[in-house]
Amino acid sequence: MKIGLYFGTFNPIHMGHLIIANHFAEHTSLDQIWMVVTPHNPLKKKETLLDDYQRLQLVTLATEDYPKIKPSDIEFKLSQPNYTVNTLAHLQDKFPQHEFSLIMGEDNLKSLHKWKNHEVILQNHEVYVYPRISSESENLELKKHPKIHFIAAPVVEISSTFIRKNIKENKNVQPLLPSKVWEYIDHNNLYKK
Repeated sequence: MKIGLYFGTFNPIHMGHLIIANHFAEHTSLDQIWMVVTPHNPLKKKETLLDDYQRLQLVTLATEDYPKIKPSDIEFKLSQPNYTVNTLAHLQDKFPQHEFSLIMGEDNLKSLHKWKNHEVILQNHEVYVYPRISSESENLELKKHPKIHFIAAPVVEISSTFIRKNIKENKNVQPLLPSKVWEYIDHNNLYKK
């Protein structure tokens, strides 16, 4: 099976994440999309980052009506800090029957050359890129790499930061979140402080 890995803190997961994941599930050769919840880096300030398992719960609630999109806690079990190359090696070892690809925004592609062992990633894995609105100049030498595929996915400008800020200010963010995610956040009084 061809699995697309969509990494994120998902703090919280929102409609933009689902629109992109669903687009890749429906409009590429990928069979499933795994939403990989990135754990809290112990060296960084926690500030507004929810507990790993709460964020995983939000992703589980958000994806349960999408059979091709699955939550993943695979990085919870790996040593910190997490490097994508190590996660990919672990997944390939654990699930040799699957072929793993990366899904990333165009903004992340610009820094891919700085990732640990990025050449190994590109040697062994396809990378699917969705467009992002960016003011940075187009300096993407990787654009022509044979393993990198640009997908004309919808450009969704919703950010988790914006959602957290608005929840704190008691503004209605319901339309930006899957209904079960909104209910969980509201019921548990999350992001209020």
